[in-house]
Amino acid sequence: QVQLVESGGGLVQPGGSLRLSCVASGLNFRNYDMNWYRQTPGKQREWVAFMGSNDYRSYATPLKGRFTVSRDNGKNAVDLQMISLQPEDTAVYYCGIPSLNHWGQGTQVTVSS
Repeated sequence: QVQLVESGGGLVQPGGSLRLSCVASGLNFRNYDMNWYRQTPGKQREWVAFMGSNDYRSYATPLKGRFTVSRDNGKNAVDLQMISLQPEDTAVYYCGIPSLNHWGQGTQVTVSS
């Protein structure tokens, strides 16, 4: 059974940084492309970043330069480093494999003074 578990969320002041992590189990992690999404109440889930199995990376255009995705196949983990956080970054952040409809439970990020 595939499990994705996110961690690292929390409350941070505007301008601050957070590093989210997603650990996967139940699959041959190195073979899978991973994505980060985020969602705020009443809105659709928004794509944030892509981390390919071949190390290709891509980002939602508004987030380029502030968010960095990486993976560690030895740890079955994909991380999302976020800097210069703003209140509009407040959301529940999910890692997932959309093509297989596999999602983690999400981790809350709140940016507020």
